[in-house]
Amino acid sequence: MAKFYDISMLIHADMQVYKNKDEKRPQFETTSDFTTGSAHETRLHLDAHTGTHIDAELHMVPNGKTIEAIGLEKLIRSCRVIDLTSVTGGISKADLEPHNPQAGEFLLFKTRNSFEETFNFEFIYLAADGAEYLASIGVGGVGIDGLGVERAQPNHETHVSLLSKDIVILEGLRLKDVPAGRYFMVALPLKLTGIDAAPARVVLFEGVPEITFA
Repeated sequence: MAKFYDISMLIHADMQVYKNKDEKRPQFETTSDFTTGSAHETRLHLDAHTGTHIDAELHMVPNGKTIEAIGLEKLIRSCRVIDLTSVTGGISKADLEPHNPQAGEFLLFKTRNSFEETFNFEFIYLAADGAEYLASIGVGGVGIDGLGVERAQPNHETHVSLLSKDIVILEGLRLKDVPAGRYFMVALPLKLTGIDAAPARVVLFEGVPEITFA
C-alpha cells in the first residue's frame, strides 16, 4: 500500500479558527440521544471556511463562480510540496523563484504555520507579488498551511490574483510531517453548491501515478 499523509485539520470545538473569532468555531448540537430516542444524532454548525477548505472565486470576486465550479480533476492530481519554513512574513516572488514553479503545477507551501497549534496573527501568507508571479506562470493551484492565503490586504490582492485566473486555493493544510517533494493529492470538498467555499479532506500519496479523467 502506498504511504499517505492526511494533511487535513481535525474539526472540533476548540480547534484553531481564523483570528480566534468565536462565531467561526464549529458547534456540535446533540439533537437525539438514548434518553430521548433510539439513536444518537448530532447537528453540525460549521462555517464553510472551517479548518482545511477550498475557496471558490465568489469568496473574493463579486459575482464569481461558486464552489461546484471547481471540478474534481483539479483536486485529484499530482502536486509538489515546497519547504518554505525559513520564510517570515509574506512568501514573495523572490522566495518562490528558486523552486522554479511550472505552468499547471499544484504547489503546497509548507511554512512555520504547520507547527502552530493555535492561531498566530502573524501567520505566514502568500504576498501579493508572489501571487502575481504564480498567476503569470499559470500554476494550477496553491495550497498553504495557514487559515488564509493572504494577511492584511484591504483589496485582497493575493486571492484575486489567483481566483480570477481559475487557480485553486487550498487553505488550512497540516504539513508538519510531510517532506518536500512530489505527491499524488486527493482533495475532496463537501459536495456543496452555490456558496463561496467548502471544507475538505486532503490526503497526499507517495508514488502514485497520475490519473486520467475520462
